[in-house]
Amino acid sequence: MSFIDDEIFNIAKITIRTLEPVKNIVPFQDATMGPFASFGISIITLEDEDGNIGEGPVFSSYMNIMETCFFPILLHSGNIRYRELFPQLYWSIRNEGFRGQAAALLGQVDIALHDLASRRKSQPLHRLLGGKNNIVKVYGSGGGTNYSYAELEEEIGFFLNAGIDCFKMKVGKNFGTRLQEDVERVKFVKQLTGSKCKLAIDVNQVWKYEDVLEFMDKVADQNIAWLEEPVHSASYDQIERLCSALPVAISYGESERTSRMFPTLVQLGVKHLQPVPTQIGGVNEWMEVRDLAAKNNLTFSSGGYSFYTNCLLATTQNNVMLEYLHCIMFGLEKYLLVKPALKNGMHVLPEVSGLPVRINWDYCTSEKKIIKSHFWNRQNVKKYTPLVTL
Repeated sequence: MSFIDDEIFNIAKITIRTLEPVKNIVPFQDATMGPFASFGISIITLEDEDGNIGEGPVFSSYMNIMETCFFPILLHSGNIRYRELFPQLYWSIRNEGFRGQAAALLGQVDIALHDLASRRKSQPLHRLLGGKNNIVKVYGSGGGTNYSYAELEEEIGFFLNAGIDCFKMKVGKNFGTRLQEDVERVKFVKQLTGSKCKLAIDVNQVWKYEDVLEFMDKVADQNIAWLEEPVHSASYDQIERLCSALPVAISYGESERTSRMFPTLVQLGVKHLQPVPTQIGGVNEWMEVRDLAAKNNLTFSSGGYSFYTNCLLATTQNNVMLEYLHCIMFGLEKYLLVKPALKNGMHVLPEVSGLPVRINWDYCTSEKKIIKSHFWNRQNVKKYTPLVTL
């Protein structure tokens, strides 16, 4: 059962606005992607017949899926409850696949629906979903493979000064071909973090089984908190072998788009689950993974747009953390009129209805930061007609 099962939305207007990319603190690169000098965000706004709105981040590059599958349902399914509306949205992407970007888009629309429901009820979303606290433990994320030692030191200094006691860095430099250099960087960072700050390692899937064993043998004395996506996320045989062979916790989940894959990851031996709310097929699916981690006493974290993600993590109990990729997120925060505060290693959520975020649309408009804008209503969107496949 969903906390918004009985909500009726009657969506009348939909807008997607893309904001101008902002410069990252430093260009950021991981094992296989980058360096990214800037980063952007697009926002979907759902407006009901009474003028109430709900918003959330969205992948605007897949607009054809939203126009074909979601918008006809949202705009032409009046007076039905969420318990009936969401299954229609869910099954509309069957032919697109439940393990790709269509599922991520579904989750993004679902977050906007939850934002709308909680704003109408004048409740913070995390409280509507059963959360008791307004703080979430944060871990620092960064340490790009392209960073100089000076840049690593500056970034870690920021996180330590912010009271954060866990830092995650990238390895797998140059598509996994600079393993010894990765080892040296890890040892340098561990000297900076010291014994009071845990160190996690993110490989971004680039290595093979033998590479992981060699790397972990060389950093065995560095007390690694968890090893994230060391091999390809679809290489279940290698994941299972690594979980059996290594004492360190193995982490997966960012590449999954459905909660239905996470029990398999647990069976393989994965000890740290990482669903991303804006990349999985809905709030309920994210909560299923949250509960799975709690049931199996696993550590749990979520990343993505951290200023949106944190309110879901505020519904959790123990062994949970919010990933904060400061070098990218910091620039985007200039677009926010309301946002969480980073204090003593925690994100403190503002007591506002809905998501703990408000885009400063007046600023974005006056400063011409909206580089694309698209609008839909009942007049320019036809009713949903499912495609028949044989």
